[in-house]
Amino acid sequence: MCDFQPNDLVGGDEMLGKKIRMERVMDRNTRKTVMVPLIHGVGMGPIEGIKDIRNTVDVVSLGGANAVILHKGIVAAGHRRGGKDIGLILHLTATLENGKQTLVTDVEEAVIIGADAVSVRVDVGGPDEGSMLKLLGQVSRDAFKWGMPLYALMDPGRVKEKDKQLKNMMRAARVGAEMGADLVRIPYSGSAESFKEVVSVCPVPVVAIGGEKKAREREFLDMVHSVMEAGASGMSAGRNIFQYKKPGNMIKAIGQIVHEGVSVSEAMEVLKEEPIESYVFTSSPIW
Repeated sequence: MCDFQPNDLVGGDEMLGKKIRMERVMDRNTRKTVMVPLIHGVGMGPIEGIKDIRNTVDVVSLGGANAVILHKGIVAAGHRRGGKDIGLILHLTATLENGKQTLVTDVEEAVIIGADAVSVRVDVGGPDEGSMLKLLGQVSRDAFKWGMPLYALMDPGRVKEKDKQLKNMMRAARVGAEMGADLVRIPYSGSAESFKEVVSVCPVPVVAIGGEKKAREREFLDMVHSVMEAGASGMSAGRNIFQYKKPGNMIKAIGQIVHEGVSVSEAMEVLKEEPIESYVFTSSPIW
């Protein structure tokens, strides 16, 4: 009879599996990451930029993204069997049409699929907070058992009062860490100074999410630069990347800010370069 447990590893380092997987979704030298969520198809439908998922994955990987976030059923469609490698984060929850979250898969299935990390979204502060934290605790337990990094998107909701909003964000980030997340994704607070406060109270890496598509490219890159000035560990953006006319170039520009610390003006020059396009899976760009 085999007594092997998922975390029984050679050398006694029970966190080795998690460390190895973390290096597939974060740059092992800078310890920072640029990730692209491509999970909008459930809550928003097949919007522009993700209709051809294989092409999208290829373009963002060529641009230098560290990882993509996908739902379980779309992994096969996005798997290219060639091209530049990219980390896979499997999203375990789904956004319903009413905006609420539901658990649609588990860590064990993520292991079977070949994910490098798992992701959940948790709404903090609303009427469903109890069930949401119970879900996060359950996933955290399973992720620890399997040596799987857990990335939690902690959504604090929205209030008009800025001080209250900041306190909610700080609490949401801390709750994510308290419940066992290895990395917290959270909305940007609006300034480097306030986001630094969010980062300071969270003992695990914090990554800002891009949110709705910005009207101007420089506005978005200014935000990325401020996020990194605040001490964050990277950027997670979807529509501001895959709905930009040169998504591969936008990823490259973000990566230069995140990993190399370049200025916004320097990053803007990347957007003027020839488009980074996938000609492996389609004859022309789909944007």
